[in-house]
Order: sequence, then structure tokens, then C-alpha cells
Amino acid sequence: MAISGLEYGIVLGAYVRMILNFIKITFRNLWKNRSYSFLNIFGLAIGIACAGLIFLWVEDELSFDQSLSKKDRLYYLPTNQTYEGKVRTFSATPGPLGPALAREIPGIEKTCRVRNWQSLFTVGDKAIYENGGWADSTVFELFDLSFVEGNARTAFADPANIVITDKVARQFFGRGKALGKLIKLDNEKEYRVSGIVQDMPVNTTWRFDWIASYQRSYNDHKAEGWMDNWGTNFANTFVLLSPGADVGRIGKELYSFIQSKQKGAGARPWLYSARDWHLRDHFEDGKITGGRIEYVRMFVVIAWIILLIACINFMNLATARSDKRAKEVGVRKVMGAERRGLIGQFIGEAIVMALLSVIIGVILISLVMPAFALLIGKPLELGLMKPLHIGVLAAIALVCGLVAGSYPALYLSAFSPAFVLKGIRTRGGGAAIIRKGLVVAQFTIAVALIISTIVIYQQIEHIRNRDIGYNQNHLIVCGAKGEIHQHFNKIRQDLLNTGVIENAGLNSFNTLWIGNNGSGAKWEGKDASADLLISYRTVTPGFLATAGMRLAEGRDFRSDKPEADSMHILITESFAKAMGKGSAIGKRIWFDNNPPFLVVGVVKDFVFGDMYGKAEPVMFFCSYNDNPDARFLYVRIKQDVPAEVAVARMQVVLKKDNPAYPVDYSFVSDDFNSIFKSETLMGQLSKVFAALAILISCLGLFGLSAYMAERRVKEIGIRKVLGASVTGLTGLLSKEFLQLVGLSALIAFPLAWFSMDHWLRQFAYRIGIEWWIFVAAGLSALIIALLTISFQSVRAAMMNPARSLRSE
Repeated sequence: MAISGLEYGIVLGAYVRMILNFIKITFRNLWKNRSYSFLNIFGLAIGIACAGLIFLWVEDELSFDQSLSKKDRLYYLPTNQTYEGKVRTFSATPGPLGPALAREIPGIEKTCRVRNWQSLFTVGDKAIYENGGWADSTVFELFDLSFVEGNARTAFADPANIVITDKVARQFFGRGKALGKLIKLDNEKEYRVSGIVQDMPVNTTWRFDWIASYQRSYNDHKAEGWMDNWGTNFANTFVLLSPGADVGRIGKELYSFIQSKQKGAGARPWLYSARDWHLRDHFEDGKITGGRIEYVRMFVVIAWIILLIACINFMNLATARSDKRAKEVGVRKVMGAERRGLIGQFIGEAIVMALLSVIIGVILISLVMPAFALLIGKPLELGLMKPLHIGVLAAIALVCGLVAGSYPALYLSAFSPAFVLKGIRTRGGGAAIIRKGLVVAQFTIAVALIISTIVIYQQIEHIRNRDIGYNQNHLIVCGAKGEIHQHFNKIRQDLLNTGVIENAGLNSFNTLWIGNNGSGAKWEGKDASADLLISYRTVTPGFLATAGMRLAEGRDFRSDKPEADSMHILITESFAKAMGKGSAIGKRIWFDNNPPFLVVGVVKDFVFGDMYGKAEPVMFFCSYNDNPDARFLYVRIKQDVPAEVAVARMQVVLKKDNPAYPVDYSFVSDDFNSIFKSETLMGQLSKVFAALAILISCLGLFGLSAYMAERRVKEIGIRKVLGASVTGLTGLLSKEFLQLVGLSALIAFPLAWFSMDHWLRQFAYRIGIEWWIFVAAGLSALIIALLTISFQSVRAAMMNPARSLRSE
């Protein structure tokens, strides 16, 4: 039988009235119990906001390199090399490797070589440092570089061509005017713009602002021979495998490929997938052992923990609030309400509260996102309209509402109205046990987070305060480009004449990083089987004093006659120990059949490269007579001089003596701290989330203490009439909660110790976990809990007993 439009309208109207009536009853009940409702909603909103911010950060981390359409077949080739029985992983490979792989190993479709470099771009009177490199033309296909102007086929038709990003094109030429224009790199060689590509996404591991032809770089250095040498590692090599290629077979063929080209070569390349470049960049013994993925996993766990604490808080207050509505249930049952309807009402109210929490949580995320972006060092997008984000928020509201509302709904709807209206409750113990268990769970997690935060902070400070072998404070590093190395003595004197500079020196590599290294050094009495990996530095006399390095014995290079030290070297203590017993001063070191170098000084060990590891051997050569290897200028500021004053005067000198190059500088202390960016971020976030976990837990404790005070108001009144003091009543009301928090601490101690001990094991240079950390965390939790519940306890204890007992 057909249903008329009028009948449809009647049915629809009935549903609308039912929904409106449900909303009316729900909000009336929420307002009636507004103190509990506020604590419920706000506590869950904070948890949702915290978890949401973490998940946005995790989503950003996981999005790296997703723009590479061939990422499943794209690999980068690091090399493993063994020295003194330890396998080390390096980023560079020999120049001839890429083309040889494409020719000789089936399954490798394309290869690409890249020499990364920061160069000064000069167009007219505008000069800006840009990051890029020289690469094979396959780079455009492997990295999905989309051309705005020009095309990949003709981009490197002339080796003197260069491709720049849209950002660089706009900086120098404006929109649509760059093609065919000339750019000078490092004020030396000119390149013609043959293409403009779209800016690479920020979340890309390998980013380029410019790409020049690898052939141009090869032509410039061909006569020197090192670019064709299988024993010289300088290029980053990428390979694109054919669809369906056997990765295992190719990996095995790669293992000894370089050795097949040059006998005795120690480098063994291996396939490093684009899927791992950003998140798994830590290597031990030649294998991937982790990286940023460890922090991603850890913060995912923390996000779920925070959300769990908020949900526990939500459930706890919901069960406490439900007991106050027992008589309401009894009355409604007498009036004919069915159990199914009561269950739906309670669960529906919980879902509405959870939905309100989600809305407030999203508002909180949008409010704190700028500060959070500043903390993590990159902007994030809320992406509220993304289907995934909407689905997750809806799921949180639904799950929290169902879980938090299910127990009160099933518990209360089963009451017999006769018992309830007579004030008889036979099933109240279960709710109390659940509440206590949830309080213990909340504070167990909170105490564990406090302990973890302290341990993480101590570990970071332990590394930062480690004696790294030189004084990083008041030390500036600049690129020694242009004529700095040619006229260094004059520039140094001009810097000293400013009155704010204490010293200056040149170094061939950044002191914080590994730089150039190799093996093959020989000395008298050397064990034939020993293969020591040595890092090489070329420095000017006085560099050690500038950096704050110290001599263990011997002397520094002579500033008055640096050429007299052309065959003299300085070595570090670890190198001297490897040479055997006795002083290293006067010993000779040589390479192959070359003349020997004489050791004239031993420098105290300093840490570089791996800041968590031990100091590695270093050999210093003397720089003199326009040595182009000295590429970094170090300047030490006088300790009592403000940094901005010293920088301003240093810039005046460098602009005068080296006018063609803008001054590009950084403080070594800032560079040092940036090495611990991930660890520092972890420590900062841990502190924030530990505090929020305590806050959420205390919101629940505050509500529960208020509930317990209400439940025992007549008992308190009787005790006061019988002579109980305010102090005694406060202790009576607080004791139960403090016992629960104490139990939480005892459970949290072994859990926190196990997790932090596991985390610390990844560091070779680490702290021990001391007993006082656990005592401090436990006492902190107890004090915070006591302050939280004492307000309600004192308030209840001070109430006039006449008010609470007059109904009797």
C-alpha cells in the first residue's frame, strides 16, 4: 500500500520531535550537573587537543618524500666501510659508480649522480646563497621535477646550462623573465638558465634550489683526476630500479662492485630506499637501526596515553555523576520508561558530551597551533576538511561516548525502582572499584611521564655539557669564500683591530662535522693489520687558540713562518695512542711513497660527527700561501663584548676586504644545539605533555573529591558534632585518594625504569637512572594530588553541620 506525503510528514515530524526532546533533556541534565559536565568536557578536550597536535606532527613526518611518484623503486647508495673491525656508513660514493651500475647490473633502470653544494648566485648587484648541486639529467625524472619553463630533454644540452626553481627565478628576475638569463656562481663561472622547475615540497629529504650539469663540474676538474678515481668518494648516487626488479639480487651484486673496479677499495654500496630517507637515518654496524622513526613511535604512544588519560577521566566522572541520578532513574521507571530508552538516553548524553569535547578540542588546536609550530620548527596544517581527520574526530567522539556512557547506562538502568526510591543500593561497590582503578591508571601514567621527562632532560644536558674538546661559546663560523684565504693575514689583523675580536683562524672543514677522512697512514712500529680511519683538517696557525682547542704536548704551527711547517703535522690524543707507547712528538707519518710528515704537537681530543660517540683521530696540516682548502673562517668574540656589536664590526671588515661575497655566518653554539634538535624537541614535548597529563588527572581527581564530599556530607556533619576537627576531617577525606596516588607511583616506578633504560641504551654516552628521580616524581604526584583534593576536603570539613543534618 502506498504511503502518502502526509504520512511521511507525520513520521518525520515525530522523529524530529523525538530528537529535539532528547537534545532538550540532555542539555538540561548537563546544566543541572554543570560542574561535573565542565570537568568532563574540558578534560577530554585537552586530551583531544594534545593528541591532535601530536598526530598532525606525525602525519607531517610520515608525509616526507610522498611527492616522489617512484619512491618504491628509488634508492640512494650509501657505502659501508670497515675500520678497526667496526663498520661505518658514509654518504658519498665514487664518481664513476652511477654510469657503471646502469651499464653492468640488470634491473637498474637509471642512475643519477649529485654533488651537493651551497653557492653564491650573483645577478647584477644582487647576491644570494642558494643550495643545490651538479647532477646528471636523470635527476629531473627521478625526483619528479616539474618544468614551468623549458624541458628536461634540452635542459643540459649545453654543460653551461642551469635549472633553477621558481622561487630563485622570482628572487632574481621576477616572474616569467628568467629563461635564457645569465647567473654567476661564486663570482667565478657563468651559467645560462635553461629551465625553471616548480619549488620542491618542504617535506622532501633531498631538496634543490638549483641544478647544474654534472658534466660541467666534471669538465672543470677532469685534469685533477679524482672524479674518475674509484677510491675517491665525493658524489651522492641514486638508482631507479626497473619494475619488478629483484632487490635482493641487486643488493648482493652491489656489495663487491667497487672492489671489482679497484683492488683494495674498502667501500661497499647498498640500497637505501626512499621510503626510509627521512625517518630511518641512523646506522650502526652498516645497518639501519632507527632514526626519527623512534621519536615518531614514541610520540604516537604518548598521544594515545594522553587520550587514554582523558578518556579515563571522562569515564570516571561519568560514573560518579551517574550515582546522583539514581532517583531520577527510579522515578522514570515508575512513570513507564523502558530500560532500552534509559540506556539510549545515558549513552546519548555521553556521546553529546564527547562531541562537545571534540569541538572544543579542535578550537584549542587552532589556538595553540602557532605556538606548537614554533616549538617544532615548522608550520602544520589543521586540515579540518580532510576526510581522514573528520573520520578520526567522529570516531573519538563515538568511542569515548560509548565507553564512558556504557557502564552508567547499564548499571543505572538495571536498578529496581522500589530499592532506589527507598534509598537502598545493593550494587554500588562495583562503580567505586572501577573509579579507584581508573584513578590508579591515570596517575600511574602521569608519574611515569614525569620520570621520563626528567631522564630525557638529564640525558640531553649530559651530552650538551660534555667536554667536547673546544669552546663553542662566543665562536662564529663563516664560509671562507672569495679572497679570504688569499688575504687572510690582513683580514685577521683588521678583525683584531676592531677591538671586539679575540682571534681568528681558517679550517678546511666545519669543526662539528666529519669532513674529509681516509686510511692508509703508516708509521714506524705500526701493526700491519691495523687500519685507522683518520679525519684530515687543514688549518692556519692560531686556529687552535681561536677554537679553544688545547695542546696535550708539543707546539702549534708557527704564525711567523707557517711555510716552515709545510711538512709538520699535529695529531689528536686518540691518534697518538694508536701509534703506541711513548710520546708521539718527533715521530714520522707517511702515505704510500710520499715524503713523511713530522709530528710536532698533540692536540687534546675533541668530539665531532657523532656527538654521542667517542673522539676520533684527527690529523692537522698547516695552511699557508693561499691554500684554497681552508674553506671556513672561525672568529672568536671577546667574552665581555655583546654578540650583536661584534657581528656588526666583523661584517664591516669582511665586506671591505671581501666585497664580492655577502657575509654568511652562524654561531657554533647554535649549530651545536641544532644537532640535538630531535632530542630537544622530545624533551620539550615530554615536559608539556607530562604537565597536561597531570592537569587532566587532577581535573578528574577534583571532580571525584567533590563527589565523595557530597556523598559523605552527613557523615562529616555527625563527626563535627561529635568533636572532629577540620584537620582530622580533611585527612579523612584525603587519605583514600592519597593511597591511590601512592599505589600509582609504586606501579609507575618499574614501568618508567624499564622504558627509559631501553631508550638510553641507544646512546653510547649516557647517564644512569638515579633513585632520587623516582622519589621526586612520586612526591610531586602526591603533593599535586593533595593540593587538588584539599580544596574540596577543607570546604566540606568547614561546612556548618546544622545545614547537612537538618533534614534528619
